[in-house]
Amino acid sequence: MKLNVRLQSEQSAADAAPVVLIHGLFGSLDNLGVLARGLKDRRRVVQIDVRNHGLSPRSEEMNYPAMAQDVVETLDDLGIDRFTVVGHSMGGKIAMALTALVPGRVEQLVVIDIAPIAYQERHHDRFFAAMKAVSAAGITTRSEATTLMRQRIEDEGVIQFLLKSFHEGEWRFNVPVLWDTYDEIIGWETLPPWPHPALFIRGERSFYLDDQYRDALLAQFPQARAHVIGGAGHWVHAEKPEAVLRVISRFLGL
Repeated sequence: MKLNVRLQSEQSAADAAPVVLIHGLFGSLDNLGVLARGLKDRRRVVQIDVRNHGLSPRSEEMNYPAMAQDVVETLDDLGIDRFTVVGHSMGGKIAMALTALVPGRVEQLVVIDIAPIAYQERHHDRFFAAMKAVSAAGITTRSEATTLMRQRIEDEGVIQFLLKSFHEGEWRFNVPVLWDTYDEIIGWETLPPWPHPALFIRGERSFYLDDQYRDALLAQFPQARAHVIGGAGHWVHAEKPEAVLRVISRFLGL
């Protein structure tokens, strides 16, 4: 599957591995735009819409081997061999899956606020309920959608995040498929150890990269290092963009 991409600074740092940015669930390539803007002067940057999101193709299949294969096929089409990958949440799991699929092509790995484990709780069910309600009501404007979604979601920031992918009455992610495959999205199959540099960035207030997952993380990424961003939650790159960019830049040697 060839994914929708946005390329930044194609001609800069030609001798360095491009940085591939992969967004999380319910997102699009715009979600990591702050990182792209911060890195584009020093590296070629590739922003990606994953399958069933943004302007990329849709599919009934939604699992990490398939999503990682999408990234590989897209990079092949762009003529990119070796690369550094940065992924947030679900995108972080796709990034980790790439180390098993093409271990020799990934130079460095940055994972933002997700662990290589299967989560047990369904934290997004109210998001699905809100989006399904908007679709069922035939709503076409963001203002009307906001009013209806507030009945199910208390966090205004989450509502506005979701509505970034609402255009003319349609969601730009495949809500039915994401609902049907949600257990695979929060699930995980343990990877073989990848003995290369890896950085895991955690939001201090987030539970996704909790200390209890340390052993599982190190078993799969024995060269991993961690950095906690104080005062941030799960969307750490949006809440503390300058701090995240500093940490990533230092890790990449920029």
